[in-house]
Amino acid sequence: MNTLVDALGYFGFIFLELVLLFLVISTGIALLLQYIPKARIGACLSGRGAYVMGAVLGSVTPFCACSTVPLTLGLLNAGVAIGPILTFVLVSPLLNPIIVGMVWTMMGWRACAVYFGVCFFAAMVGGWLMSVLRAERYVRKPADHATSCCGDEGENAPAAARFWGKVKRAGGSAYSDLQGVLIYLIIGTAIGAFIYGYVPQDWVVSVAGKGNHFAIPLAALIGVPLYIRAESAIPIGLALAQKGMSLGAVIALVIGGAGMAIPEMSMLLSIFKGRVVAAIVALVFLTAVIGGYCFDGFLG
Repeated sequence: MNTLVDALGYFGFIFLELVLLFLVISTGIALLLQYIPKARIGACLSGRGAYVMGAVLGSVTPFCACSTVPLTLGLLNAGVAIGPILTFVLVSPLLNPIIVGMVWTMMGWRACAVYFGVCFFAAMVGGWLMSVLRAERYVRKPADHATSCCGDEGENAPAAARFWGKVKRAGGSAYSDLQGVLIYLIIGTAIGAFIYGYVPQDWVVSVAGKGNHFAIPLAALIGVPLYIRAESAIPIGLALAQKGMSLGAVIALVIGGAGMAIPEMSMLLSIFKGRVVAAIVALVFLTAVIGGYCFDGFLG
């Protein structure tokens, strides 16, 4: 009975914290984006520092997969180079403000800084490599059938006359986004609560503890096909870390699972041929492994 109470307490506290964090950050970013003309995005990705801007765009926009892919298509149609586009594609599921905020809150600012730095830099290098390999040769044409399932809020919505009108619209957008990920938050927190309450600590340490150097690539290998949204992976990873799993293995699991969203990969196949999508999978796996070892090296 005490174990059940502990697990339920863990679930309630973490779930409420994540929901509040999601709503606050998502509302703030949605409000900010209403002041940024979308026509400027393509221009920023075509000038100097295009790779940095591609990574910045991916890290400040909380897009789901069904919004990332149409934006990718729009950037291609606007003539943006393939390298910055793929940098955005790599960064988008890993570094949006909601995920960064969760990592900061759950694991601390140092862990957040390492996580952000690894994902940001790896995405720029990955985009540059894809440009060197001339990935534009593998863009499907025509690729004008990808659509967004998230509506056209922001670009086609009527402009709010006052600041509080924009805040209200941003809050509505955040609530709508929360409805889309709520099930993942519940599932991830429930799994984390079960791990926290019932999984033996000695077993976790023996399989994926700090002394097991193969735990990081194994966690990345499990995470890639597993596909767990970062909203689910972070509470699961937090519970595993509290049970003795190395922080590097936790991060490898988060990056591998969150960076390889199966719906996103399926939709990307409507734009790119299989070679590009396979390369993205390989880059996510390498990012997960490198990120895991960096975590253990800097924070171990």
